[in-house]
Amino acid sequence: MQVTRTVFRDDHEMFRTTVRRFLERECVPRQAAWDKAGAVDRETWLKAGREGLLCITLPTEYGGGGGDFGHCAIFNEEVARAGVSGPGFGVHSDIIAPYINRIGSKEQKQRWLPKVCSGEAILAIGMTEPGTGSDLKAVRTTAVREGDEYVINGSKTFISNGLNADLIIMVCKTDPSAGSKGVSLIMVEADREGFRRGRKLDKVGQHAQDTAELFFDNVRVPVGNRLGEEGKGFAYLMGELPQERLSIAVSAAAKLEVCLEHTINYVKERKAFNQTVWDFQNTKFKLADIKAQAVAVRLMVDHYLAEHVRRRLTLEEAAIAKLYATEALGKALDEMVQLHGGYGYMLEYPVARAFADSRVTRIYGGTSEVMRDLISRKM
Repeated sequence: MQVTRTVFRDDHEMFRTTVRRFLERECVPRQAAWDKAGAVDRETWLKAGREGLLCITLPTEYGGGGGDFGHCAIFNEEVARAGVSGPGFGVHSDIIAPYINRIGSKEQKQRWLPKVCSGEAILAIGMTEPGTGSDLKAVRTTAVREGDEYVINGSKTFISNGLNADLIIMVCKTDPSAGSKGVSLIMVEADREGFRRGRKLDKVGQHAQDTAELFFDNVRVPVGNRLGEEGKGFAYLMGELPQERLSIAVSAAAKLEVCLEHTINYVKERKAFNQTVWDFQNTKFKLADIKAQAVAVRLMVDHYLAEHVRRRLTLEEAAIAKLYATEALGKALDEMVQLHGGYGYMLEYPVARAFADSRVTRIYGGTSEVMRDLISRKM
């Protein structure tokens, strides 16, 4: 991609080399086995922890990398370029662990973060419910206080890391009558009585990601498992969502670039009617459009990435990044699958895998429709 990138420092690029080697050595050879098993083996999580690839931005005192979001972006880019799907490292490290680090007590951090950073404890977050998606104020899972405990009842669905998770941040209603001010975040260990994992969900793509249903039947946890203040959960969620959405945009930008490279290489080799597919004007024009989109996405994402490293990214800007990057990726992938012909529908080709795996980027982290609503509020 003919864009001069200035957002990363030398230490970021050194980290890129480490990540790329890890993915090539530990992840790419296991992808087929993970797809078949429907989950990533625990040993790979532990290896990622030993190599300092989990919780890169968390303080070193807890075993984190002490880096900034630029390091997270490098990791996300390399995962996208390697075509690896399944390891929920980004959800674990970039989305969930920051809640504990930002609003957890010193005792909570000391108790949980070292194992989270090492890969011994895998994180999940219970937001989405069977009847509630992007509207987090409408969650129905309850946490009723009884003395020094909360009693949790409800269910969650579409939970990434759901089968492997050792610790789940639950989005619960502690005051169902208070709307968004009645939402709290409560940590639930997976060995609690009354907690049950449901089936692994059979998705269109990302088959190695252990996305599952979770059920809570009178699960009792100590009040000390609550993150932050009671009733502040919705505000805490809004504070971390921009980073989650930017992470999705970062991955989409990298996936768009690498799939464009694969497609250009393919059409220049594939023959049809005594010439290559590249020789048709239609092919060149479509790929020219995709390249223009890829450059636009790259420039936008790098701008917002730099803003976030400086802690200046707004909720609206993150929504713009996610909306534009994922919509551009979706449209471009459809065109690139078409240019591959029948082979574009075969999962052995990177473009086909990306087509299946990336469709969800316009849904999770907030749908494109929710992003448009957030953007329009500031117009």
